[in-house]
Amino acid sequence: MNYKNLTIIGTSHISKESIDSVKSFIENEKPSIVALELDYKRVHALLHPNPAKKNHFYTLKSVGVKGFLFSLMGEWAEKKLGKMVGVKPGTEMITALKTAKKNGIEVVLIDQDIEITLRRFSKTLSWRERFNFIADIIKSPFSKNKITFDLNKVPSQEMINYLVSEVKKRYPNVYKVLIEERNDVMARRLYNLMKENKKILAVMGAGHEEEIIGLIKKIEKDKEKIKS
Repeated sequence: MNYKNLTIIGTSHISKESIDSVKSFIENEKPSIVALELDYKRVHALLHPNPAKKNHFYTLKSVGVKGFLFSLMGEWAEKKLGKMVGVKPGTEMITALKTAKKNGIEVVLIDQDIEITLRRFSKTLSWRERFNFIADIIKSPFSKNKITFDLNKVPSQEMINYLVSEVKKRYPNVYKVLIEERNDVMARRLYNLMKENKKILAVMGAGHEEEIIGLIKKIEKDKEKIKS
């Protein structure tokens, strides 16, 4: 997805297709900046995957019980799916980072600090959403409307839109914290980078692209109103 001097590649964190797309774009298009949907803590975790050294007590104290459990569940699910396709979760991000560094391209981390996100998750998750989560787990084996897609590829935009709308409907606070608030942070950071008039590639999970470009356009409009 393109807007002015910004190109966004939406990825799947366990997709070989995403790895190839990111590497090919950086090597062939040579952007001036590669912006990643990561913060410093997640980069460090991806580059140094050593569970034995993780301080779970510190994480629990820092982000709260619900944020901590959500983090563990998400990590477990990504690893399980990653094993199914033979790709470690986040490989496309590390590929983007290493390919950019190899080509002398500036790398900028644009995501919100993961601890802020998880603390917000702990504070905002409602009882209704917790009950919905339990109900969805119980019902999922018996559901007739099972969603299937190729784990080796990035899901279609139609599929992403459907899944996002379901999350927004059943888990409004989760949507706000994990998608809406982070999109706002990333959009503002990308807007500031775009002012440098350099060619920018942003690599982020599929589903963020449309809203982030919409937010950037809104920021631009607001700035124009202030000028006039």
